[in-house]
Amino acid sequence: MERPASRGRNGLDARERQGAFVAVVGPSGAGKDTLIGYAKARLAEKGRGRFHFVRRVITRAADGSTEDHDTLSPMAFERAEADGAFALSWEAHGLRYGLPESVDRHISAGDTVVANLSRKAIPALRTRYRNVSVVAVVASNATLSARLMARGRESAEEVAARLSRSTEPSLGVSGAFATIANDGSIEDAGEALISAISAAAELSMAPLDL
Repeated sequence: MERPASRGRNGLDARERQGAFVAVVGPSGAGKDTLIGYAKARLAEKGRGRFHFVRRVITRAADGSTEDHDTLSPMAFERAEADGAFALSWEAHGLRYGLPESVDRHISAGDTVVANLSRKAIPALRTRYRNVSVVAVVASNATLSARLMARGRESAEEVAARLSRSTEPSLGVSGAFATIANDGSIEDAGEALISAISAAAELSMAPLDL
């Protein structure tokens, strides 16, 4: 659910004073959460910058094998959404996803926020926040298939059907800030994500052309 950008007393778009939002997108099995976890740990070790990695709320029980997220029932999610608990929410693959309203506070404070996001949520994200950088994580179909099968959630036929729906050029993301191939080592792709996050943070601190 998108909220309109607010305006200050001087009429300027409040987004002009915001930090950066790095949206990590890509098909299931591309390894987005693994790379986000790597970047979070490495940036904490280096003590670099003010980075906030979002813990999402999903209408799916955590299984311990993929993303570490908070879980709500569909009904509880609807109530939380109505109460303003989410800065952004969307639906994908029959599930509801939400980013907690604390994201707004981090962005307003000038932090760099990183989150796993659905491509369909990007337009609302760009409306809400001024400095949005999209990082697309990609992998070969062979890699995606192996990772999805390892999760054990879907049959081989279901995995094949999922991959057939994910073959649109460039993941359907126009103007991606960076694209990371994640068929090799976690370290290589993880360092590429850190570079993209750092670059997005630097761009958000550039002087405004007013």
